[in-house]
Order: sequence, then C-alpha cells, then structure tokens
Amino acid sequence: MAAHTYTDNDIYLAADFLKANVPAELYPKVGVICGSGLGGLAGSLENTVEFKYEEIPGFPVSTVAGHAGKLVFGLISGKPTVCMVGRFHFYEGHLLKLTVLPVRVMSLMGVETLFVTNAAGSLNHEKCKVGDIMIIEDHINIPGMAGNNPLIGANLSSFGPRFPPVNDAYPRELRSLAIRAARELDIRQYIREGVYCFVSGPSYESPAEARMMRALGGDVIGMSTVPEVVVARHCGMKVLGFSLVTNFVVTRRERTADEESPEFSLPPEDNVETPNHEEVLAVGNMRSNDMQNLVKKIVELM
Repeated sequence: MAAHTYTDNDIYLAADFLKANVPAELYPKVGVICGSGLGGLAGSLENTVEFKYEEIPGFPVSTVAGHAGKLVFGLISGKPTVCMVGRFHFYEGHLLKLTVLPVRVMSLMGVETLFVTNAAGSLNHEKCKVGDIMIIEDHINIPGMAGNNPLIGANLSSFGPRFPPVNDAYPRELRSLAIRAARELDIRQYIREGVYCFVSGPSYESPAEARMMRALGGDVIGMSTVPEVVVARHCGMKVLGFSLVTNFVVTRRERTADEESPEFSLPPEDNVETPNHEEVLAVGNMRSNDMQNLVKKIVELM
C-alpha cells in the first residue's frame, strides 16, 4: 500500500469535514486513542456518530490487524468523547507528521484531555506482568533521539511553541485519578506505573536491544504512543497513557561456544518465548473490559 502524501492542510481539511458532520453537542472534550485489541471502548459510547478513515479528507488508512480504522464520536458519562479506533504507525511507511494528524484534528475540535492506550511488552519482568495495566509516568523516545520527531519542520505556531517541554507530559493529577478509579473498580492489584520505551518497529527488539532499554530505565516497550503524546503536549492537551502488558520481552543472550558446558544455565526469568502479534491481540481481548471500564470510570470522575 502506497504511503499517504501529507501536507499540513490535511489537518484542516479533516477538521472542517468533521465539524460539518458531527453534531455540535458531540464536539469532543475527551479523546481516546485505542491500541491493539482495545478498540471495544468505542462500543460503550452513547449517541454515537462514526466515520471510517477513508471517508475523512486527509486521513490515511491503518493497515495493522486489530486496528479497525474509524473515529467514533459519542458520550461517556455525559461527556462528549471521540475514540480513535486504529492508529497510524511509523513502521507502516507514514511520515511521523501523518501518524499524529488525528491528534491535531482532535485539538481543533476542542479535545482538552487525551487518553492514549497501547499494547506493550514487559522489559521489567519483576514489575510488569502479562495482563497488568501500566500507567505511563514517563517515556523514552528512541526514534526521537535519532532525529525522528513529529515536530521536525516548520512549527505550526497556531497549535503550540517551537520548543515544547515534555517533562510533565503525564501529569500527576491524572495518574492519581487513574489509581482512584482502579480502586473503585477493584482492579488496583493489576495497576503499575512506569516508563514506556518507544521504538519504531516493525521488527521486535533483539535481546541486546531489550537489555539496553531496560538499563536506560524502560519498563515496557512498544511501537506507538509517544509521537501522539509529543504532539498532544504541543497542542496544550493533558495526557493520560496506559500500556496493557501483553508479553514478556526476550532479554536473554545466546550462549557462546565457551558456555556450551552442562553447568552453564540461563537465568530462569530470561526463559521467555518469542513475541508475536497474535499473542498481543489475545491478551488485549482478555483485558479489554478492564481497560475500557478504567477509562470510563476516569472520565466519569473528571
């Protein structure tokens, strides 16, 4: 599939189309980006209006299994909300500027708080178990450090400053609200807080790369979310992020020739199976109700 050709005008084309077709009472104050296997939240909205991506001028189309490709407008606890079911990834061949286009469109429509969800692999096997929901308290932007940042190029000054800070990308008050919501839902035991490490994909990380990113302070790793967060902060939005832990990342190294003796053994915590996308979707489906109920409860408490 050919990559979508992007211009900044696509942002305004999409926003104008949606403003003309979404009832004013559904102009969203809350945005939710649904990760792999987590799109069911959109089904819990009330009074919905939805648009497939191909219907929206300027929008590309998601090509990843588990990402349906639609915007759903509706109400959660009476609050106007938009759910993005199916995100765009850098590894699909899109420009980073294009992967974050929906965030800018949400900003133009009035979104003030953005929830970002993803499926991620655990680097910190002791802290983050499969099935846990990790509240993102900070991130490591590996592609950004290598020169791939969605804000590169002419600054869109109508959205934000040239050099936006991200030291408070995930504000404490929203993270505290998430903990409160988890307690009320009796799922606090599955909630963690930690650092999300963003890599481009689509290949999964090597054991050496995984050990490096764990040493840098990463607790989980995934292929999305951070570009959206950077642009959301550029637009002045508050952000709350969740990673559903779907697998343990392989961190073990292969034995060298000298280590082929019977007395040599790998640490038991490193005996982890190779990750695959089917596993990600399966765990996403297993925990989807908890994730959906958590987001709904937080919106209710806001």
